[in-house]
Amino acid sequence: MAVNLRDFAQAPKSDFPDFGAGDNVRVQIRVVEGARERLQAFEGTVIRVKKGAAANFTVRRVTSGIGVERTFPFNSPRLETIEVTRKGRVRRSRLYYLRGLTGRAARIKEARR
Repeated sequence: MAVNLRDFAQAPKSDFPDFGAGDNVRVQIRVVEGARERLQAFEGTVIRVKKGAAANFTVRRVTSGIGVERTFPFNSPRLETIEVTRKGRVRRSRLYYLRGLTGRAARIKEARR
């Protein structure tokens, strides 16, 4: 009997808000430092959302002129909360072009509610 690996894949956590590329999100991650555990926030623009069994999303922010991108798996036990701070209006699902833009050129228009 053949084993289908999809049967063992977890469904993504459904308690997260609905968000997409262009949205600004604040992600709370559990960080282990030695014996202590604390929450650390990472806030930035979602540049990609990947669906499927290995669903994840990538968040980009610019700190002190240096771009930092971080990819978070939806099924990670370290992922605590995702809060959408701003809805962006974009026409693409992958915003890799933001890597080449700086300052005002890298802004994303806010979606009307």
